[in-house]
Amino acid sequence: MRAWRVGHPGPMKTRPLVFAECPDPHPGPHEVLVRVRVCGVCRTDLHLAEGDLAPKRPGTIPGHEVVGEVVGRGAHAARFSLGDRVGVAWLGGTCAICRFCLRGEENLCLSPVFTGWDRDGGYAELITAAEDFVYRIPEVFSDDEAAPLLCAGIIGYRALSRAELPIGGRLGIYGFGGSAHLAAQVALYRGARVYVMTRSAEARRLALELGATFAGGADDVPPDPLDAAILFAPAGGLVPAALRALDRGGTLAIAGIHLSDIPPLNYAAELFQERQLRSVTANTRADGEEFFRLAAEIPIRPTTVPYPFGAADRALLDLSEDRITGAAVLRLDSM
Repeated sequence: MRAWRVGHPGPMKTRPLVFAECPDPHPGPHEVLVRVRVCGVCRTDLHLAEGDLAPKRPGTIPGHEVVGEVVGRGAHAARFSLGDRVGVAWLGGTCAICRFCLRGEENLCLSPVFTGWDRDGGYAELITAAEDFVYRIPEVFSDDEAAPLLCAGIIGYRALSRAELPIGGRLGIYGFGGSAHLAAQVALYRGARVYVMTRSAEARRLALELGATFAGGADDVPPDPLDAAILFAPAGGLVPAALRALDRGGTLAIAGIHLSDIPPLNYAAELFQERQLRSVTANTRADGEEFFRLAAEIPIRPTTVPYPFGAADRALLDLSEDRITGAAVLRLDSM
């Protein structure tokens, strides 16, 4: 099969991705083999390619927003039929026996497996996945629309939960890429007012089109105090500003797996009066199932930018330089 691998991690201009012919994977006893139709391009893929996220092994195939068709099953795999359309996401496996798994917090598992990091991902024609960690895709979504929901959507949903936004509250969003524009639609559907701070003029226009109350620059101060905020941009320098924008008792959730260093905080101005700062770590499968039900009910409409499979390196370069509004997706039916 054809696939993109991480060669020598570094800035995208150094071409860290290598296009290669690889052996076809074979499903294990409880796994399915999926022929990839579309794979979303996530900022975590960029962190892996550039080395911000250290590779677990040489030549990893990135990609964890995979939409495809089941074309093979392991000896004990019975959850899906051949031909089913499914999604493969970031969380690819857990131990099921550690203290976190046993209390329903599998996102904090001590021995997790992640798609496109621990095991090969969807920048390839074929992928294997543990059937218990595979999602059914609601029919309301096309392949292109479904791909970013598998990580950007699910993680944005968990970040929204961690931010503890009250009903009808004011939500600040810092950075407005693939995950943010999906979380915003959930918040708006629930009656929130959304305030977007981002350096991209096109992203600000998209935010207003979706129904945001305010869209300003990354360093702008929102016109109203915020009940909750989510930081999607991997810029630790924005944390103090986001905390200052919170009303008393507000919560800032940081959605990314990688964040640059946070400057020293001023306790009185940025944390006092019960402001909270929280991280977001992966997701549980329950998060994913809840999100897909809600996404289909709304229905969420992802803004996607398609790239041919042969241009995966260009897609990540464009992402690194903030040239993508919405979510990029790789189409495996085109080179």
